[in-house]
This record gives sequence, C-alpha cells and structure tokens, in this order.
Amino acid sequence: MTEHYHAVIWIDHREARVFHFNAHDADEHVVHPHDPTVHLHVHANQVGSGHAPVDQKFLHQVTDAVAKSKAILITGPASAKHELMKHMEHHDPQIAKCVAGVEAIDHPTNGELIAHARKFFRAADKMTPQKA
Repeated sequence: MTEHYHAVIWIDHREARVFHFNAHDADEHVVHPHDPTVHLHVHANQVGSGHAPVDQKFLHQVTDAVAKSKAILITGPASAKHELMKHMEHHDPQIAKCVAGVEAIDHPTNGELIAHARKFFRAADKMTPQKA
C-alpha cells in the first residue's frame, strides 16, 4: 500500500472503509468489528438505553488504519463517526489533530466517497499548510 497524505473513513457499526488517496489513485482497507452490533429495541419498563456499547477495539483498529495520514476526513450515516472522533481524541490525540472534518454521508459507493473526499480536501488544503 502506498503512503498518501490524505485519508477518508466511512464508518458505521458494521464496518469501516478506509481509503488513502491522492488525485490519481486510492488504496482501500476495510475493517470489521469482531462482534458486529445487532439492532436492539427499547422496551418500556426496562433498564438501559437499548443501545449496544461502543466497540473500542474496532475504533482502535480504524484509528490504526489512518495513523500515518496527515489529513483525515471521517464520514458515515449515524453516530459511529462521532464515536470514532471521541475515541481518537481520548486515545490518540495526535491522530485526532489530523482530522479535517466529520461529515454525515449515507451509503456512498467507493467512487462517490473518494470523489467527495477529493473535493473536500481541494478546498481544505487551500486553507491549511501541509506539513510532512
């Protein structure tokens, strides 16, 4: 896998698709949790929120996948993107500093995700000096 300056993560509770990319190519890495979350229902008169706990090991694997990236965009359809950002801030603050944005994106194809990330970083890179 080639080392690229930019990375984009699309994450939900079932998988994370990580792309390291530049203007011409992209490398994909998919991370799956050891025990994917099942859909839970909240029932009246029961203790607990009905939500499964955050899989910290999964979030750590995703964080490791972008550890060498200098500019990261985190995307996804629900709360997993924010859970990943909180995990990075708490466990890997140096990596968290490389996060340029956290955005809601439903279920894009790989091509749509990479195109969106390239467009995002074209604008963001004009505002931020790049340091190796």
